[in-house]
Amino acid sequence: MDTKLTLKLNQEVIEKAKIYASDKKLSLSRLVEFYLQSLTTENKENDFEISPFVKSISTGTSVPTDIDYKKEYSDYLMEKYK
Repeated sequence: MDTKLTLKLNQEVIEKAKIYASDKKLSLSRLVEFYLQSLTTENKENDFEISPFVKSISTGTSVPTDIDYKKEYSDYLMEKYK
């Protein structure tokens, strides 16, 4: 069952998150739901990887605009499956 939730966030964070969600073909609500679910889930096997951008908006740190996401993901996978 879906329930409405009202949040107060920095306008710049909201705009960046909307763009990110749109690029991923997700609603902002679904993006927030996935993030909160990842924080509260007991079973880490069903978790999805949280991107550096989403982590940055949750922690207030910034991600470089020239980041090579494919290389970062490749490096992550190489480390994960060593």
